[in-house]
Amino acid sequence: MRDFLLSLSRGVARNDVPSAFLPHFQALLQLRALVQKNDLYSLDPSYKAGKLDVAFNGTGFLSSLEPTSAKDILIESSSLHGAMRGDLVVVKRVANKRSSRPKAVVVYIAQRAFSKSIVYTKMSKGKVVGANVKNEALFEITASQKSLKQLPLGAVLKIDNTSNTIEEVLGVLDDPSVDEKISLALFDKKEFFSPEAEAEAKSHGDFVDKNYYSHRVDLTHLPFCTIDPVDAKDFDDAIYFDVQNHVLYVAIADVSEYVHAMGYIDKEALVRGFSIYFPHKAIPMLPRALSENICSLKPNVDRLAYTFKMTLDPLTCEPIQEELFESVIHSQKRYTYETIDLFLKGDLSDADATDQPILAYLFELNALTKKLRTIRLEKSFSFRASEIRMRVDENQNLISTSIEEETPSHGLIEDCMLLANKAAAKKLGFGIFRTHESPSYERMEALLSDLALIGINVKLRSDLPQMIREIQQKADTLNLRDEVDKLIIKSQKKAIYEPENKGHFGLGFDMYTHFTSPIRRYSDLTLHRLLKAKTSHDDKKLAFLLKDIAPLCEQISLLERESDKVAWDYMDRKFARYMALHVGENFKAIVVETEQNAIAKLDDTIKGARIFLLDDDVHLLQRVEIKIVESNIATARIYARVTRSFDV
Repeated sequence: MRDFLLSLSRGVARNDVPSAFLPHFQALLQLRALVQKNDLYSLDPSYKAGKLDVAFNGTGFLSSLEPTSAKDILIESSSLHGAMRGDLVVVKRVANKRSSRPKAVVVYIAQRAFSKSIVYTKMSKGKVVGANVKNEALFEITASQKSLKQLPLGAVLKIDNTSNTIEEVLGVLDDPSVDEKISLALFDKKEFFSPEAEAEAKSHGDFVDKNYYSHRVDLTHLPFCTIDPVDAKDFDDAIYFDVQNHVLYVAIADVSEYVHAMGYIDKEALVRGFSIYFPHKAIPMLPRALSENICSLKPNVDRLAYTFKMTLDPLTCEPIQEELFESVIHSQKRYTYETIDLFLKGDLSDADATDQPILAYLFELNALTKKLRTIRLEKSFSFRASEIRMRVDENQNLISTSIEEETPSHGLIEDCMLLANKAAAKKLGFGIFRTHESPSYERMEALLSDLALIGINVKLRSDLPQMIREIQQKADTLNLRDEVDKLIIKSQKKAIYEPENKGHFGLGFDMYTHFTSPIRRYSDLTLHRLLKAKTSHDDKKLAFLLKDIAPLCEQISLLERESDKVAWDYMDRKFARYMALHVGENFKAIVVETEQNAIAKLDDTIKGARIFLLDDDVHLLQRVEIKIVESNIATARIYARVTRSFDV
């Protein structure tokens, strides 16, 4: 949407408007917000497109989508016409008799930042009103007081922002099980699929008979295996390594065989974009009949796969030949990362005869991927990918947290997948790439300024990879590597999906895409369709798939960020409930933000909770003891004061 609105600022031909944006184009024509000059349509000079911000007093401010030094345009609350903070809107300038500051009214809401609001009921001046779970702002709900008073106070409601009406009663705020519903509803995500999508998924059955797929390469004789987290149920990828011929097979679930464009499943998968993972369950992108059954590369059953067969140079580990084909595989084992780590350490106490064909190649493959990683890190970075893993009980109360760090088994699988993703990018040409641009020098300067405050002094240089490695070396000596790595990642641009290749700075790759997880990422499913159309020389289908690929890439990038935010919001809510029981108690933490609000991350028995500090005199990465002052379950915010510093 942002790119479409920017194109209207510059001028666009009607035939060049992507079909997804034609309704917006027609609406703006009817509003007479567009003017035509020759064959191009652009916004009338009295109209402006931008992103809306709304102050606490209800006054709106429009910021341009293009870099500009001009002041934000003022929009009075009465002129917002239903637009909310974060919305992309088109406004019409009006005269401002009180000031020289530009003023406008909203005439068109192009894209809602949030289509729904989540509120809980509370009493205010004798009336039942809604309090927004984001900021506790109060507003009247379009429902009778009689009906609202039949609900318990603290009832959590999903409100349609367009009509201001109740769409769904999610539960009550005191019930921990409502947290997942709030987190999903905040981003308008759904757990369950439509009956039509479920029926379509189940129509594919429970088993694969390879005799029906004579056109596919039969790999069922090869001892493939899967390696995944212990609680995984959807197995996207399986591997096999032919040691003698130095050939790596990466077999990926052939989801595009089952999910056809514009079908019921496909339409819902596109809305979801990604699977969402909570501590206690997953919200899949595809119905479970597919994601956990017929598409999943489960052990001891035949499954359809889209497979890369890569012959590697024994010395350089570079691919000599890369073949891509549809196949049938029969995974012999489903392993967890923990089991493979034990095997790689030489602990084979849990291995039996069925493991021997896999162990015969596993150690050789591990040596290969280690070498691959060494070569790769000469041009890229190694960030400590420590993640917080949360455990909840049957009532969804927080039990514990742990740090999940990358182990040799993770590295083995990661480098196999990187090879397949790179190979797919080479075959693409144009379509859907995973791009990551290098950070700006301004961001790097800001990073170095922050690091200098904690004793890490590094000079800005043109060789950014070498500079980052120098930062990491100094962070290691201060025992601050994890925290500094997070600061480095934060200073970089986010990786996104784009139709044209721009390389991947973080990985140090000239080209890269996502091929290996079509069960849980719509990007990979899209890529599979594109590659199949290309390899079969189906130009008509390829043209159809590429027609609106740019807005699709933009949409998938947005959905990726949303799915991450849903998972983070859920964890914040669990932390807030936990801390509500520990107000007045002391915990250890480390300061991770100081620019606007001082924020610390809990680093105690419970780890990872964001704590908003009521202190200004703290510095970045300072280790402190804090006392919990308040924990707001509705907004999922925890507040604390520093009681002492552990810095010497």
